[in-house]
Amino acid sequence: MQKNPSSPLPDSSFPKLWPFEEARKIAKRVANADPSKPVLLETGYGPSGLPHIGTFGEVARTTWVRQAFEAMTGRPTRLLAFSDDMDALRKVPGNVPQQEMLEKHLGLPLSRIPDPFGTHESFAAHNNARLRQFLDSFGFEYEFASATDYYTNGTFDAALKRVLEEHDKIIAVIAPTLGKERRATYSPVLPIHPKTGQVMQVPILAVNPEAGTVRWEDETGEMFETSVYGGQAKMQWKADWAMRWYALGVDYEMSGKDLIDSVKLSSKICRILGKEPPAGLTYELFLDSEGQKISKSKGNGLSVEEWLRYGPAESLGQYMFQQPTRAKRLYTDMIPRAADDYLTHVQKAKTQDEETFLANPVWFLHNGTLRPQDTSPVSFTALLNLASVANAKEAETLWKFLQRYDSSLSPETHPYVARLVEHALAYFNERVRPRKVYRAPNERERKGLEDLAAALKELPADTSPDDVQNVVFEVGKRYFEKSELRSWFGCLYEVLLGQSEGPRFGIFAALFGLNETVSLIEEGLARPVVVEPLSEEVTEK
Repeated sequence: MQKNPSSPLPDSSFPKLWPFEEARKIAKRVANADPSKPVLLETGYGPSGLPHIGTFGEVARTTWVRQAFEAMTGRPTRLLAFSDDMDALRKVPGNVPQQEMLEKHLGLPLSRIPDPFGTHESFAAHNNARLRQFLDSFGFEYEFASATDYYTNGTFDAALKRVLEEHDKIIAVIAPTLGKERRATYSPVLPIHPKTGQVMQVPILAVNPEAGTVRWEDETGEMFETSVYGGQAKMQWKADWAMRWYALGVDYEMSGKDLIDSVKLSSKICRILGKEPPAGLTYELFLDSEGQKISKSKGNGLSVEEWLRYGPAESLGQYMFQQPTRAKRLYTDMIPRAADDYLTHVQKAKTQDEETFLANPVWFLHNGTLRPQDTSPVSFTALLNLASVANAKEAETLWKFLQRYDSSLSPETHPYVARLVEHALAYFNERVRPRKVYRAPNERERKGLEDLAAALKELPADTSPDDVQNVVFEVGKRYFEKSELRSWFGCLYEVLLGQSEGPRFGIFAALFGLNETVSLIEEGLARPVVVEPLSEEVTEK
């Protein structure tokens, strides 16, 4: 079911959602440009490492801005995934083989270093292939570009000449930001040593814009006259970024908060070269579970592979879509909430008109198409808790309870539920089971649990989840003030499920079975009485 607007809408019809706000920036930038010329959006990739979750986030978010712009204007666009594979390898990544071999090639362009995996002609070629495979697996539409190709095939020649013409002005922009030692050697041009192949960071003694050459000497005192064309030199990265914007006419590129100063400097250089820098968004960085910045060297992040093991791809998109300018914690406990948020938005989309649908993340995640098959009668969180209580190791265990809840459910008729079941099993057995800690109820909680068990015994087996939830609330209010009800639900989760959070208890009880839930309560009551107060941090999702 396609739900793209059937006819052009006025700008005011589009929501004040961040991708549309970014699209408005681009529309303003290209207002006087040829409307038949594609607007160019770009993302950058450093192939010294493998694609990671940040790579996904930048390409996904840029894709959503592109989608919003096309919907608003009807103008053609291109998305260029640019690999900086002429960069020198300055440090050996810790997650690749043949560390000693790579150590010997430090300082060489990534595209001239042997592939440690032995599958491609260079380290850069291997990682570039992984990038394309990675992006293709998510269905992104993009064009791949290699810095090595653009430097060697003449694409950058005119822009490189402009860099030489404005060489001193560019130095004047960058030099004040450098330390004394680096300032003495800085040039936007990095010649490639004709003998060693090293990317040289040396003072440029003379610049010849007409000939397209720079003169420099190496550490032995030998003098060289090097052309900046044909891949014989490259730019320092801030100048390189600006040169690329200028050469390609980039209209939009987003970047992380850690690059704010670099964006400012590259923008100044782009203007010196003769063009306005692209519009863009500064997105916040990811934090770990302790609120610390994610670092590849620390290994405190979450990989795409880990996310896709524990949750569907749509949940990763949902997570990336929300509030890109706010710092996000990125760890496995985020996955269940993101999966359930996606399911909620799919349900909303089924009843939304075209204009309202534009503000739904589903419109972006599936390129304007509603996928009603992406649905589940129970939340991902409920599946996790069902797996927890049933101590499930196989899918058949969960399907037994699901089919009791709704006899029409099966892996064949509901393939999306089948995907969620597999993710829930992996998440429970690898992330939840090792951390489960049950506790005994205190005296007040014990009385509440006894009353709840008695109340559930009186309910018909087919009582709706909402009615079960009402009973849970009513029993809780007998023993806890309104402001303390979260402690009542905390008791249910910690005593019955061995964890601090859980689903709406009514849905869980209806899914697990009322008799089975009563047995679960009785098991909890069999634990010795404790008098410690429950943590006030426990809340019901």
